[in-house]
Amino acid sequence: MPASVAVSAPALRVSLRGVGRTFPAPGGGLKPVLRDVDLDIRPGEIIALLGPSGCGKSTLLRLIGGLDTADAGALALDGTPIAEVDQRSAIAFQEPRLLPWRSIERNVSLGLPRGTDAQEGRDRVAELLRLVQLENASTLRPRQVSGGMAQRASLARALARGPGVLLLDEPFGALDALTRLTMQDLLLDIHSTEPATVVLVTHDVDEALTLADRIVLLGEDPAAPGTGSTIRSILEVGKPRPRDRADAALALLRADLLERLGVESHHTPNYVTAALRKQRQKVGDRPTASTDEPTRPHVF
Repeated sequence: MPASVAVSAPALRVSLRGVGRTFPAPGGGLKPVLRDVDLDIRPGEIIALLGPSGCGKSTLLRLIGGLDTADAGALALDGTPIAEVDQRSAIAFQEPRLLPWRSIERNVSLGLPRGTDAQEGRDRVAELLRLVQLENASTLRPRQVSGGMAQRASLARALARGPGVLLLDEPFGALDALTRLTMQDLLLDIHSTEPATVVLVTHDVDEALTLADRIVLLGEDPAAPGTGSTIRSILEVGKPRPRDRADAALALLRADLLERLGVESHHTPNYVTAALRKQRQKVGDRPTASTDEPTRPHVF
């Protein structure tokens, strides 16, 4: 077995200050999508971006990766402004986007930095295939593997350059429920081995609670419709990973998150949920500052 190839960059801090993004509106003028986004993400942290469809989650992810440019504000990795297609980060999408004429191994190798020594590259790819449990599928083409295996190959390709920030845009959204749970556990195993800072876009509340250190809820201010989404609240999960998916504390958090998203959870009210609702009415949903501290930590 080849020796481990230590090419992973240190996890990076992500800083957003006053970030805004507009797009041309169909009838002319500009449509605000994001506004006044302030956020600090600690090195090695897993952050989940949660919110209704069209609230700008994927747009924010693209801005962090340098795949798009903000109209306002500043974005930085470890204090250095984010560059166009910033090589310090890597992204994996909902669809694996593998090249059908290349083997799984050769698809993963596409993520290697330019100028990588040939032998080091082979060792790095072999290491990643073992990490995502695809070492026995390395010579297969994408059409010969399952959706879950293809998504694992996509993750390996994103990790190939050893990014300091890993951006995941609903990476498990196209998978069946059981495969999705398996992939969530695999992502945590990968993070323990290659602890990049992770920013995850998801519509799945349970996925956010399973994976994230903090959950960032994006959405428009009801008092100012049409002005673009901003951070409505930041919730600290407050549980070590791996987490028991049947944990009663997570069920309470789930009910709270669903209520914030405008979805009835049908959770039986009790003194804890009543206290959470009272506290939220007191402090509001909006974060009070752009520091690392959440608006309201949950400790059980």
